[in-house]
Amino acid sequence: MPLHDPLDVTVCVIGAGPVGATLAATLAAAGIRTAVIDRAPLPPMELPAFDGRAYAIALTSRRLLAASGIWDRLPAAPQEIRHIHVADGRPGVRPSSLGLGFSADEVGEGPFGWMVEARALRVALNARLPQLPNLHAFAPAEAEVTRGANGVEIRVAGGPLIRARLVVGAEGRESRLRAQAGIPVTRWDYGQVGMVGAFAHERPHRATALEMFLPNGPFAQLPLAGPDGFGTADLPHASAYVWSERTELARRFLAMDDARFGHELSRRLGGRLGRIRPIGRRWSYPLSALWAHRFTAHRLALVGDAAHGIHPIAGQGLNLGFRDVAALAEAVIEAVAAGEDPGSPAVLSRYERRARPDAMLMLGATHVLERLFGNDLAPVRLARRLGIAAVDRIPALKAAFARRAMGMTRGQAGLLGGQGL
Repeated sequence: MPLHDPLDVTVCVIGAGPVGATLAATLAAAGIRTAVIDRAPLPPMELPAFDGRAYAIALTSRRLLAASGIWDRLPAAPQEIRHIHVADGRPGVRPSSLGLGFSADEVGEGPFGWMVEARALRVALNARLPQLPNLHAFAPAEAEVTRGANGVEIRVAGGPLIRARLVVGAEGRESRLRAQAGIPVTRWDYGQVGMVGAFAHERPHRATALEMFLPNGPFAQLPLAGPDGFGTADLPHASAYVWSERTELARRFLAMDDARFGHELSRRLGGRLGRIRPIGRRWSYPLSALWAHRFTAHRLALVGDAAHGIHPIAGQGLNLGFRDVAALAEAVIEAVAAGEDPGSPAVLSRYERRARPDAMLMLGATHVLERLFGNDLAPVRLARRLGIAAVDRIPALKAAFARRAMGMTRGQAGLLGGQGL
């Protein structure tokens, strides 16, 4: 496209991570002219080496990825999560027998979720974006955004002037668009570091995820399939881990070699998967929560981590971003079909009403869980163990927790059904 020719679109998404790219693909698949811009280049199309990162994709998120044409382009079948075991314990000590077990067969909605490697989702996104005639992608590219009374102008360095009705901030927790709009945020520092990676193991995981509540933070093991296999003949299986630990201890663990680090992983697994060996890279990041006081401003909507960041204790961060995508896409598609301006205050208000309560509920729930379970006082430890056991014996309450794990609420079942969103 000649540089002097402006590009007219309905929506311009800034940020092509999983949330931003999925929003762009969802809108374009629905016939909405869309542009997506990212400062970083899109990774190569070929499947790179396994780097230890994976996502737990809930049922409602899978429906969104399927409706936008991304799910079927995953390079290999993802691993189902059919069982979840929740327990309270301490490193190196056998978990409490007062646990909580979920089985997908009891709920009847299919698996609780699917484990998708980060590299596989990126390959699927990159395969889908070029196939959409209504989508224009610019990466790597710098963009300067000006929001006016009747529209938005986005000047792409080395590219065209883009004119849009709505701009979407999907650039993560340090969103430049959010800052430019003067939207304040509240942050909570948990004094913890999240460690993410994977390990090969001796015994099969049997499609089971483990959530251990430990004194210094939660530890989760999540089953992996993997397109090219893992480990060796004696360690043929693999799982991902999400491990929250006090900052000073986490730094000590991250400095360990693989043998010592694997020993610490084993202490938290309680030997349930036999011998293990870390594989791929270790990732770490400080744990904090973030809450934008508004999800919208004049001709601007925020999605994903630009709007909210939660503790990984429930493993729902990316799924919450995908629920933003569903809510915003539905609002925009409805507006275009009705001849409305998709960047108008009325349309943005509809998006905020749909997305904000769910995000606030999840933020509050993860915050309370972290406070309750990140505590080693004996009376509190006994109370939470009894509470976990009580939930396991109340079918209706247990089913409600299971449906939340799938990402399903009464309202979202409608959002992700019917029109395919």
